[in-house]
Amino acid sequence: MRIDWLDKLGYCLQTLAFCLTISAIQVAFQPERPYEVPLVYSLCIGMTIWALIDFGRHAFPSALETGWPAGAAGLLLPGASIVAGYVVGTLAADAWFGWSTFDNGNRARLPAGLLITAIAGSTFTYYFYSRSRSAYLETKVSEARRHVSEAKLKLLETQLEPHMLFNTLANLRVLVATDAPRAQDMLDHLIAYLRATLRASRSSTHTLQDEFDRLRDYLALMQVRMGARLAYRLDLPEALAQRLVPALLLQPLVENAIKHGLEPKVEGGQIHVQARLSGTRLILEVSDTGVGVAELEQPGAGTGFGLQQVRERLSAAYDGAAALEIAPGLSLGTVVRIALPDHG
Repeated sequence: MRIDWLDKLGYCLQTLAFCLTISAIQVAFQPERPYEVPLVYSLCIGMTIWALIDFGRHAFPSALETGWPAGAAGLLLPGASIVAGYVVGTLAADAWFGWSTFDNGNRARLPAGLLITAIAGSTFTYYFYSRSRSAYLETKVSEARRHVSEAKLKLLETQLEPHMLFNTLANLRVLVATDAPRAQDMLDHLIAYLRATLRASRSSTHTLQDEFDRLRDYLALMQVRMGARLAYRLDLPEALAQRLVPALLLQPLVENAIKHGLEPKVEGGQIHVQARLSGTRLILEVSDTGVGVAELEQPGAGTGFGLQQVRERLSAAYDGAAALEIAPGLSLGTVVRIALPDHG
């Protein structure tokens, strides 16, 4: 088990503070005694007990994950360490002062010293145990949350892929009957898109380069169907190409832009997808020159399948650290902007 020395330093400093507190309490009850005596004994005994427990627990395999030995070992370790710490610490303090607590003349003080050590040692041991247990439980909760988030992302992806595929196949069916060459072209783009999707399905995240490549295939599919009514531009700076994002994050926004922005417009329009950095945020933006944000504000539009899926995926992947906003374009159309924490 790897030892975290910063963690050890923290426990050591807390033990020192606890020992100082115990010595101060002893002086409060026996003000006639020099403060040096309870201070040295408290430090020697307390630090010895801490070292025996905190380093001794690493000898038990059951402490590898939880930080504390399981079963009887979890009780025997502190009990034996308190007894051994009292004996060793007392001998060390005796050597400091040049006398012996275990001589016949001083043995009357042994019961009181043992009682103080047992109470103080048990109290502080329980404190350390509680800290260790809490850290273990927090780790387990964090792992569980991560697994839930990953499972949720996978579920959302499995919902989104058929949605896109069914729409494409429906369009392809119409073209087969009306324009066979365009149907063939659309089928070629669909095969390329599905091949890229299969590669991306092996992970819940992929690079922005992969995301933009999939968007290019998808928009090529839509361009076959819409012809001159659809133009598009994809801007991905080379410096951002390897940034990781949830797979299939932007496609629902592009679908929304086509469905609610360009298709209702007789002459169609353009879609612009770009990635850029703004301070400590990674900005992903989908803008169109369609009918405008008012269409999205109609009942059900702004909370439809695409936008709802993106919001849920952002929540699952970034735990509230990402944001999505919808705004009107500078002159016409709609802008959907995603702001993600940039981790380089």
